[in-house]
Amino acid sequence: MEVSDAAAVARARAGEQEAFQALVERHSRNVFRLAFRMTGNEEDAEDVVQETFLKAYRHLARFRGDSQFATWLHRVAANCAVDLLRRRVPREEARPFEEDGADSEAGDAPERAALSGEIGRQVTLSLGRLSPMERMAFVLRHFEGRPIAEIARTLGLRGGAAKNCVFRAVSKLRRDLAPFLEDAR
Repeated sequence: MEVSDAAAVARARAGEQEAFQALVERHSRNVFRLAFRMTGNEEDAEDVVQETFLKAYRHLARFRGDSQFATWLHRVAANCAVDLLRRRVPREEARPFEEDGADSEAGDAPERAALSGEIGRQVTLSLGRLSPMERMAFVLRHFEGRPIAEIARTLGLRGGAAKNCVFRAVSKLRRDLAPFLEDAR
């Protein structure tokens, strides 16, 4: 029988390490997915996951229960990812996100595979050009499907500011991807 997050948090606060381990096992995949989308590579994402759960464990007493544990944990992960991204070299000198081999799908339609690979690379580069806050807002909204209210709580913003952050990210991505949209027509 699976214990609820609230019950696991209460047990972990009481010193039961198995309860915290259950939380780690339950949420580590989602935290990794978020971290990977923020950082662009597995090594950094794994560092973010580790830092997230260390901070969550150390600061479990700060979790008030006003939101779901997963939302609070996403905020911790978002902060860890943003911290990591800020420690990187300035954006002008930063290497783009690592490519994921998107152009290796050449089969019956090599032109389509080549275009798909190029679009994938451009999306990756464009995400890398966003500010950490814009990238986090975009990832939460468009990859994770989170509502604006939850994005605002996660990022520590007001609703309008979170919505504006998502809008700025989408506008920048549209501008960067406009040549590909014209070619596809």
